[in-house]
Amino acid sequence: MNEKLSVIIPVYNAEKYLDRCVLSVLRQTYRNLEIILVDDGSTDNSSQMCDTWSERDQRIKVIHKKNEGPGVARNTGLDTIGGGGM
Repeated sequence: MNEKLSVIIPVYNAEKYLDRCVLSVLRQTYRNLEIILVDDGSTDNSSQMCDTWSERDQRIKVIHKKNEGPGVARNTGLDTIGGGGM
């Protein structure tokens, strides 16, 4: 079975760690996945970094929203998943 897996990553001022985080998901052996980066109103370069990642890999989607905390960011990601599992 090769079901699509959705990975939701809440992002808030994570420019120091975002590349490492995304790369760690992309380097997994399971290829049928989508990555949803939920930018929760970052005030550093995280927002632009998310956009760059989505331009580099079609499996990466970005949602930009105002800051409401990680729980709301995760729920926002859940509302947009296209995969069959998380």
